[in-house]
Amino acid sequence: MNQALQNRLNQITDKVLTQEFLTSQGLGNELGFWIFDYAPEDELQVRQNITLIEQSISKRNSSLRVINVNLLHAIKAYLDQRGFTEKAFQMQIKKGDTDLSKALTGPLHVDKIGPFLLDFYQLDNYELIFLSGVGSVWPLLRAHNLLNKLHALLGHKPLVLFYPGSYSGQDFSLFNKLTSNNYYRAFKLIPQEAKDNL
Repeated sequence: MNQALQNRLNQITDKVLTQEFLTSQGLGNELGFWIFDYAPEDELQVRQNITLIEQSISKRNSSLRVINVNLLHAIKAYLDQRGFTEKAFQMQIKKGDTDLSKALTGPLHVDKIGPFLLDFYQLDNYELIFLSGVGSVWPLLRAHNLLNKLHALLGHKPLVLFYPGSYSGQDFSLFNKLTSNNYYRAFKLIPQEAKDNL
């Protein structure tokens, strides 16, 4: 277990339960979108903790409605609803990942996925949204594109993206290998502590 990461994960409940966080106070005109970045090799530790965080939030504030949207599950539900799932499996078997990815570019465009998430998960009914599973859906969905679309749909509702890689405060590096040149403005939820140089 990564203890430094665990220390950061342990701070999430306190952070998200503050009135400032839930009402996006002190952010100026910025929307309350937050990034919790972590090393990709710690994915399982983060997944387990998301469930524990949800439980902790519920115990401390039972009236706060929080949802975790796992993007892999969301894409599967979307493809099921559109009748594409079996076709996608067959295309992958016959033509491979590259052709499948190209074929899904249109159906999985953020202009379609964003509204689907809003409707399917009834996101208007929640005060706090967690998004996870980003690494599992790359390259079919890109985090910055999805967040840009959700900004327009969710308004000032706070959202936390659990991101397997690094976020500089301006751009993403998925898996700490794939750097995005697309500027994105969000806030780091619990910054990583500076490494000891001694």
